[in-house]
Amino acid sequence: MPAEPAGAPAAADDPEADAADAAAAAAGPAPDDTVAGVVRQWRAVHPELDTAPMEIIGRINRCSALLQQAEDAPLRRAGLSRPEFDLLGALRRTGHELTPSELARETFSSGAAVTKRLKQLTERGLVERRGDTRDRRVAHLRLTEAGRDLVDGLLPDQLAYERTVLAGLDTGDRGDLAALLGELLTRLEGRPGAARF
Repeated sequence: MPAEPAGAPAAADDPEADAADAAAAAAGPAPDDTVAGVVRQWRAVHPELDTAPMEIIGRINRCSALLQQAEDAPLRRAGLSRPEFDLLGALRRTGHELTPSELARETFSSGAAVTKRLKQLTERGLVERRGDTRDRRVAHLRLTEAGRDLVDGLLPDQLAYERTVLAGLDTGDRGDLAALLGELLTRLEGRPGAARF
C-alpha cells in the first residue's frame, strides 16, 4: 500500500477499520492480482475512502469476465452465443416444453430478445415450436434431437473446464466459497428474507 501523501490529515480512530486491518494482517500477504493493483492505485488517489468493497466486487467481476471468455470459446466454435446456449440449456435441464415467456424468466432475458434468439435456433433446427390448442397466440418450445445432442456435447467440456479452474481449492474452500456467493446472490436477487439495499 503506498505511503500517505505529504501533508495528508491523519486518519481518525476507526475501530472497524482497525479490526479490518488486523484481520488482513492475520490473513497474510495481500494477493498480487490485477484487482489488487487497481485498489492500490485508488487508495493512492483517495486515501480517505474505504476501498475494501473493490477487493471483493472487483475480483468477482474480473473472474466472471475471464471465466465467460474461456467458456464461450467452445460455444463460438459451435456457432452459438452464450444467450442462445442458455436458452437451449433451459429447455434441456427443465426436461419439458416451455413458452417464450417462461424461457425469458429462466434465462433472465427480455421477451423481445428471446423471440429473436428462438427464431435463429428454430431456423437452425435446434428448437421446434408447437402451437397451443386452446390459444393460438401461445407457442410451446422444445429441443429437437439435434438440439439435445448439441447441448449434451458441450456441457461436459464446460464442466471439465470449471473443475480445472477450481482444482486449486480444497473441498472445504469450495463449499465456503459457494455458500458465500450464494448468500450474496440471494441478497442481490432480493428474495424473501434477504437484506434489502
